[in-house]
Amino acid sequence: MKKKIIVVLSIALTFTGFVSAQVDQSPEVGVIEHLGKTIPLDLKFVNDKFDTVTLKQLITKPTILSFVYFDCPGLCSPLLEGVGDVIHKTDMKLGKDYQVITISFNYRDTPQKAKEKKKRFIDKYSKGNGDGWIFLTTDSATIFKITNATGFKTKAVGLDFVHPSAIIAISPKGQITRYLYGITFMPIDFKMAIIEANKEQPRPTIQKILLLCYSYDQTNQRFALDVTKIAGIIIVFFLLVFIIVFLLRPKKKNKN
Repeated sequence: MKKKIIVVLSIALTFTGFVSAQVDQSPEVGVIEHLGKTIPLDLKFVNDKFDTVTLKQLITKPTILSFVYFDCPGLCSPLLEGVGDVIHKTDMKLGKDYQVITISFNYRDTPQKAKEKKKRFIDKYSKGNGDGWIFLTTDSATIFKITNATGFKTKAVGLDFVHPSAIIAISPKGQITRYLYGITFMPIDFKMAIIEANKEQPRPTIQKILLLCYSYDQTNQRFALDVTKIAGIIIVFFLLVFIIVFLLRPKKKNKN
């Protein structure tokens, strides 16, 4: 009986490893969560006021970090609309309780473009505090360092990019505490991400489980249901159940 239990546990661990591999595989485009890690605060950027600043100077309170590029024809504007909408809906005060930093991951973007992009969104969503939402640009080396530190993976295609859609909560000490995915965000999730960041408390993302069922569609720049991945998990699961039942079922006694 002990041997059977050991075999069953081994199979269960194999299945767990298979599922973990499906979630934790390194995508070419997507997000690899670095919860609890500290971003490099010495990195230099140019803000929408044309000043050179470091993240250490900027991140003095809970910060919601977003990555976009300003000529994006796909996800970036809807993402910023989603951020603006949840800013408008939340009861926390932008600029006092938290701030938002939007970084362009296209080195061709200029501070002037950042200024124009910022004006479009703060006029509508900033609740009268435009300084609470900061837009930054920088060089390609710095872009690589900050996107690599946060696990935000993009791919250049001509002058455009394929990229994920997510925002990242950063604590006042620069620690990554939460990832929120999509282009719309629930006020309660947004508020909790800010509170956790203020307390320096990383929290796992339940949405990460969705990666079991979804893969990033580079053509349409969105997450799509991955039938192959789902089928593989289902087949392995039922195979595991069958083997466990076969091993644990009582043997029939020979009447002869």
